[in-house]
Parts: sequence; structure tokens; C-alpha cells
Amino acid sequence: MDDRPNGTDKRDRNMLKYMYIFRGGVATEPLSPTEMQAHMTKWYAWADGLGRSGRRLGGEPLQNTGATIRGRERVVSDGPYVESKDLVAGFMLIAAESLEEATQLAQGCPVFEYGGSVEIRPLLEGRA
Repeated sequence: MDDRPNGTDKRDRNMLKYMYIFRGGVATEPLSPTEMQAHMTKWYAWADGLGRSGRRLGGEPLQNTGATIRGRERVVSDGPYVESKDLVAGFMLIAAESLEEATQLAQGCPVFEYGGSVEIRPLLEGRA
């Protein structure tokens, strides 16, 4: 018996792990509560679909605050303050058979509606 989450089975053990890094995707004008709810509903539907298919392994949105440490002197500055299009908004770990499949699965991501991007990176550890 397979005890893996999200209904995955033994054939899925040969899948590779990828990280989606979500950048930007912020509306340039304030959204109404109805528009925000509609956009969030799209995010939940897309992520839940990946979960039901056994592809989503985890992930979280990120707050817009934090700190950055740079250089040999380890200079600390507040926040990730970069252009909004480059701001990392969250991440998701997924399982896919190939980079091509991971890319195809990302096509439905709502981040693109507001000019955002998804960086897709294979994990070094390998198999899901």
C-alpha cells in the first residue's frame, strides 16, 4: 500500500521535483474586493488542481517584508525592495516527468494575468 499524499501512486516515484518561483503578478491599480476574490479563486483552483493530480508537493505565498544580507561584510538591509516585477511572491514544489511537463503545468498559473512570471527550476535532490 502506498502512503504518499495527494493520491499519488508508485509510478509517481520516478517523477522529478521542480520549484515554481512566482515573481511579480501584482496589479498596477488597486483591485476591488470582488476582483481580488475572483483572482484568489483562480489561484486556489489552479493549485488545488495540481494537488488533486498529485503534482503539488507544497508551497506558500511570501510576505512583502523581510531582510537581505549581502557581501562578505554581511550587510543587512530591510526588505527585498526590488522592482515589483522581480519581487518573489511565493513558491511551489511540484512533481513532473520532465521540465517540459513542469512548464506545461505552469501555463495555467494566474500570476500571468498581472504580468508576473514563473521561474521553473529542477531540484538537485532528484526524484519525488
